[in-house]
Parts: sequence; C-alpha cells; structure tokens
Amino acid sequence: MEKKFVTLAIRTSKRAEKIKQELERNSIETVIQNINIDVPAVGVGVRIRIDENDLPRALSIVEDVEKAWETQKDDDISKEHNFILIPIDFADFVQKTIDFGFVFAAALKAKITLLYVYSVPSFNISTFRDTNIYTLSNSEQFRRVTSMAEGDKKNFENLLKKRISKGEIPDIEFSIELAEGAADETIIDYCRRHRPRLVVMGTHGRKISEDLIGSVTGEVLDASVSPVIAVPVQSNLTKITDIKRITFLTNFDQKDLIAIDTLLNLFTDKKLEFFFLHISEKQQKWNEIMLEGIKAYFTTHYTNIITNYKIVNSQSSDAAITNFLSENKIDMFAFNAKKRNLISRILNPSLAYNMVLKTDIPLYVTHI
Repeated sequence: MEKKFVTLAIRTSKRAEKIKQELERNSIETVIQNINIDVPAVGVGVRIRIDENDLPRALSIVEDVEKAWETQKDDDISKEHNFILIPIDFADFVQKTIDFGFVFAAALKAKITLLYVYSVPSFNISTFRDTNIYTLSNSEQFRRVTSMAEGDKKNFENLLKKRISKGEIPDIEFSIELAEGAADETIIDYCRRHRPRLVVMGTHGRKISEDLIGSVTGEVLDASVSPVIAVPVQSNLTKITDIKRITFLTNFDQKDLIAIDTLLNLFTDKKLEFFFLHISEKQQKWNEIMLEGIKAYFTTHYTNIITNYKIVNSQSSDAAITNFLSENKIDMFAFNAKKRNLISRILNPSLAYNMVLKTDIPLYVTHI
C-alpha cells in the first residue's frame, strides 16, 4: 500500500531535525520539507511529515520531547545572539522604546544592546552673497562629531543606570554601541551580522508621518532579518501590561504559526485576547474554515490566550486594517512579511512601511 504522508508539526529547522532523529530512533519514517537552504542559520518554520498510520505514536513521542525542552533553557538561541537591539537617537529618543525593550529583555532573559548611528557630512554648505559654497569636511570635524557622540553615550549610560537604581526599568545587562553611517542601512546591516533576537524601535507614527524617524523605522521593518517592534510615541500605552488585545494578520501561510509562537513568547505570563485577521477581496467559505482551524489550534496549545478571528472583505487592505484596529481597540498589530528586494521596496511601499505612518499602536513584524 502506498504511504500517505501528513504534516505532524511545524518547527524551526534545528528543532525539526532533533524531532526527526527521535522519531526515526523509534522506527518512524520522517521527512522534513521547506528547510531554508540559502540561510540555514535562520530559524524558519519547516514541516515534519510522517506516514499517517504512524500519527498517534508520533504525536506521543513529540509531546514527550517538547515537554523535556520546556524544562531546559532556550537551546535555539545561542548566548551571543540572545540580546535585544534598541536603536536610539540621543537627541530624540522615544522613552517608551527603552521601557518596552527592557521589559521584553526581562521576559526573554536577554541582554540589551543600544545602537546609536551618527553621520558626519561629507561637505559643509555656507552662503556668501547669495551663493552656496561647498567645502569638504575635514578630520577635525569628524573628531568633533565622534567626540560629541561619545559624550552623549556616557550621559545616556548614566541616565539608564539611574533609572535602573530607581526601579523604573528592569535591571538588565546593557551596552551602548556607536556606528557612523546612514541610520536605516546601518541598523539593517547590524541585524544581518549579529542576529538580535528582537529589535525594538521608536516611531513618531501618523501624526508626524514625514519625520525621518518614521521612514527609518519603516525601512528596518521592511528589511530586518530579526523580528521588529515599532513603538509609536503617540501610543496611549505606557507599559507592556497595557497590551491586552493583539491582532495578527494572516494569509494562511504555515510560517505564520512560527511567527505567532515567537510573538507569544514575549507575553508568557499574560492573559491575552488574540484576533486572527484575514483580508480578502471577495467572500470565500474556505477562508473561514482555515481561520477556524487556526483558532482551534491556538486555543488548544496556548491556554493563556482568548482567540477570535475575523474576515474583512475589502479592496483596500490598509484602510480595512486601520478601521479594524480602531473599532476593536487593538493594542498591537502583528504580521509576517515577505522579504522583498530593494527595487520592490522603493516602487511599492510595503504594508509594514505604510502602517508605521498610519497607526499609533505598536507594530510587530517578522520575516520568516
């Protein structure tokens, strides 16, 4: 009889390999699909497939394996990568960004790296008799700018230590790094080289949509290899405990399950209300069946959340999302975004980029 393979679970590549080894040790033929060959270090969701006749026994084995993992430390995150990155601007930092970053670090038992990106202009502009005169920057100006950055770094470090001593933010090990360059490119490159577990950034949101910080955050949301949380300065939320209702936009991609699991790990001790949102141009019964299945899965596996789902039929996804978030008093909006090349990002701004300019609630974006 021909074997019929079914999906047993969706896990990160590293954990999927360990489950496969355990199943095969128990004489269960196992196949892994969708491993990210190009970038194997990225924890992308992969499917673990087995013969459906082995399903009852395999489920029991996987349950035992994962129970054992729950008693161990996070083995998917190496110590050098177990940190949260908080890009900052000493002259215009969003304090909520610092507060959220430190609390999330405490939840993940992670360290914090604060990154300040400064730039030294390649030339100076002066005016003489209505004529602009361009002169190249010299080494003295470079030393002056870097010296100011070092001074700001020391002052900011002292400020954070005072806040920790007063109990305003958790006592988390932190460091401050300086880098010269364009802010968005430097942050994206830093994430690519160091793979932080999470990036927490500030944004001025829709009320100051033309401000540079909005565009920088939008670019990082679009291209970062690490999950990013954007915290608007106008948000009514003052602390993480204010986040009680989260919406996740889904297109029924299996990678959404990994993205949602990563998000929920930030709120392990909280009772949350979770909305699965799907935007569709026309009404289809299959969409509701898929959402009901996702709701049932998370209700079973995540007992600390209340799950709901909603299908919105609309030609304009941005407007539909904005209206849904407002009408349902959502505290955080999350989704898994597809990776896009530079030309695509320039010609067709992404949902992440658009939402950072249109909403005043925190955004959570992954690229799994």
